[in-house]
Amino acid sequence: MDRRERAPEDDCGSRQNCKCCSQIQLSKNQIMKFRPGAVIPVLIIFFLFSCKESFNEIIPFQQAPPADTTAMQGTAETTFMYGIPSDSFDLVNGQIKRNELLSTILLRYGITMEEIEKVVRNSTAVFDVRKIRSGNNYTVFCRKDSIARAGYFVYEHDPTTCYVFSFTDSLKITPFSKEVKKVIKYASGTIETSLWDAMILNGMHPTLATGLSEIYAWSIDFFGLQKGDSFKVIYEEMSIDDKPLGISRIYGASFTGSGTTIHAIPFIQDSTESFFDSSGNSLRKAFLKAPLQYSRVSSRFSASRLHPILRIRRPHHGVDYAAPIGTPVHAVGDGRVTQAAYQSGSGRIVKIVHNSVYSTAYLHLSRFGAGVAPGAYVKQGDVIGYVGSSGLSTGPHLDFRFYMNGTPVDPLKVEAPPVEPISPENMAAFDKTKTVVLSLLDTF
Repeated sequence: MDRRERAPEDDCGSRQNCKCCSQIQLSKNQIMKFRPGAVIPVLIIFFLFSCKESFNEIIPFQQAPPADTTAMQGTAETTFMYGIPSDSFDLVNGQIKRNELLSTILLRYGITMEEIEKVVRNSTAVFDVRKIRSGNNYTVFCRKDSIARAGYFVYEHDPTTCYVFSFTDSLKITPFSKEVKKVIKYASGTIETSLWDAMILNGMHPTLATGLSEIYAWSIDFFGLQKGDSFKVIYEEMSIDDKPLGISRIYGASFTGSGTTIHAIPFIQDSTESFFDSSGNSLRKAFLKAPLQYSRVSSRFSASRLHPILRIRRPHHGVDYAAPIGTPVHAVGDGRVTQAAYQSGSGRIVKIVHNSVYSTAYLHLSRFGAGVAPGAYVKQGDVIGYVGSSGLSTGPHLDFRFYMNGTPVDPLKVEAPPVEPISPENMAAFDKTKTVVLSLLDTF
């Protein structure tokens, strides 16, 4: 958390809406060669979008001139933490204990109950102290010229936000946002068991596996991956205090399996960014390949299966996905809920009609998703329930069923219709983006 200068002020009117603030300029010590998670050189900046142009417009990277440090020579540097000149204080770090009160901590460091009540009263619109949670960290800034009296108390609310309690001239609480660094990296791997395992074993952030699985959810059956399948991905990683926070963006990827490589190229069309293959076809289809992540197929579609409880052979018109109780179950496509109820052997079941041809059913749920009821409209990817073992079931799993014109079909063999490809008028711009993405992926 040590800093030699104050965090830069927002010089952009609206950082959330200004695309130029998304540009990342890599410093020399960020350009390294290692895998996984190798940092990408400045060429990747060609991807990033400016305030005036869309993501699809390739822009050059210009190296900033070296800073003039003449005026700084001979000037003693001041160390700032949370915007506080920490050199003037002794720091005490701690963690909120179970059932511990804020006042209990502050009283130990010379703050009176009157001061505590006043700072809380003055800052009700800024932070509700009742939201302080056990397990979160704090730092006490004790003045060096006093007997362990706190000048500031900093509560770490979440990875990016802190609240600074001031007990100096003014009694108040001020929010402080930690600096989030963004670095563009490259990673590659080969599947041994699953995409998740390949990511974790190679030290990649778990959210990268989630991001890739979401991009390829319509094109790749992640339950059918084979040993030796491989992937490459260019992504933007966020970090705070040099600790990885998560993945904020994926700039391009490729997945190779069964002798076929599917590229994922980001492009904005109709004001929405989606991923397309190298031919300009959308990777997004009308239906997800599977209704949940990170599980395994425990029983397949069959015209005659030995029922594990009844011990008789009868058709099994679905695919069973074994997963822990509480695993979110997602709607594989947009549609209208026609049933959300308990039904004897099926347990808690949700049925969705997607259009005049397709419908799906989700059986043995432990509970329904928020707002899921007959007549409710759901979108692709919405959580419609959670894995359970209700009804006639030997253990936690999801029985997923797919119907075409009312007839059950094997969900693993359904060819989902695609969404719109790149339009002819956008193809030239798409080709420019594709050239950069494929060139970078082929470099590594």
